[in-house]
Amino acid sequence: MKAASIVMDVCLTYVSSFQFQVSHEAQQRYSQWALQEALAELSRQQKAVKIFPRPTAGALRPIVHGQTLKYNMKVRAGRGFSLEELKAAGIPKKLAPTIGISVDHRRRNRSLEGLQTNVQRLKTYKAKLVIFPRRAKKVKAGDSSAEELATATQVQGPYLPITREQPTVEVVKVTDEMKSFNAYGKLRIERTNARHVGIRQKRAAEAEKEEKK
Repeated sequence: MKAASIVMDVCLTYVSSFQFQVSHEAQQRYSQWALQEALAELSRQQKAVKIFPRPTAGALRPIVHGQTLKYNMKVRAGRGFSLEELKAAGIPKKLAPTIGISVDHRRRNRSLEGLQTNVQRLKTYKAKLVIFPRRAKKVKAGDSSAEELATATQVQGPYLPITREQPTVEVVKVTDEMKSFNAYGKLRIERTNARHVGIRQKRAAEAEKEEKK
């Protein structure tokens, strides 16, 4: 019994010293990021000063729908405006990147509604745009006037934000006609009509040939 107690004491001493060494080494592997938010804010301020007088949010981007069935009902910011949208808004494709408009020459407009939405977005941006001349003493056509330059301020944060329309629910009164309507039967009839449309067309064509004979 005496020998067993001595061995146990030695083992406990060894384990406790080993645990102390591990915890001490683990403490040295921690890195503190207490100033992360402050550094990010400082970086944003430095970027705003560097790109002045351009907006801090970057170039203007189009409104597009998400990909796949899961996200295509939602709108988001796209990569760049298509060449068709720029042409409809009256903005040359080579001028657009120089005035803060992102361009994506690969995009194709699939719907008239999306085209009109982005064209109106470009026209709104163009109406609010203040263009500083490259040289103060040499003002070119298209540059803003001196009065507009004097009152111009840098836009902080997002501009022309993309707003998602909230769906509305229409409440109607249930009529007797609605109650008597057999939705299941109507669906079965239309499904049958869709299945037999080819056969019926073939029979109608054969009957027409028989009448001509």
